[in-house]
Amino acid sequence: MKYLLGAILLIATQAFGQDAKSQSILDELSKKMKAQNSFYIEFSANIKNSATGMNESETGKGWVKGNKFYASYGENTIISNGMKTWTIVKEEKSVYESDASGDDEESMNPKKLMTIWETGFKNKYDKVETVGGEACHVINLYPKDPGKVEYHTIILYISKTSNELKKAIMKSKDGTTMTYTLTKFQGNPSVDDSKFVYDARKYPGYTLIRD
Repeated sequence: MKYLLGAILLIATQAFGQDAKSQSILDELSKKMKAQNSFYIEFSANIKNSATGMNESETGKGWVKGNKFYASYGENTIISNGMKTWTIVKEEKSVYESDASGDDEESMNPKKLMTIWETGFKNKYDKVETVGGEACHVINLYPKDPGKVEYHTIILYISKTSNELKKAIMKSKDGTTMTYTLTKFQGNPSVDDSKFVYDARKYPGYTLIRD
């Protein structure tokens, strides 16, 4: 489970590029995301490595409002009000509190999941492929500084009709493949700010650990 969350994080904290066709598509997707005051997503994630026999799957969902977010991955939850971030680990019955940071690679910000193409990558247009009956642009991302990351390629699938991210695949140097599939996207939902603040009353018996 910890490896799965880390793999999602690696996807969530990188991206950008130079191929003219792919760059144009990614720019339009960025423009669409920036127009959202808030959004809600649901996704499934699978991590697989044939050599080790690893094959794990989880589902997740997240709300974003400005620099605030609430995300759940399996049985774990991360909440941030833009100043503090709380990571709630059910298996340990622990809550880890830390200062929030826009550049914090420890955080599982669903906004990062939806803007993975914006920094740290070269990009190249590949082809059109059907995903769930929908024609999608396939764009490959390659890290600009491959020596600092554990993966070599991220593949994005972006709908030709709705201009939405539908799937992302990360290929690691050790043979691990992480597949992230967006199952729902809702733009500008009404979300109360209380959603983004940790409420200890909802987690009786949990230990709060401050960094």
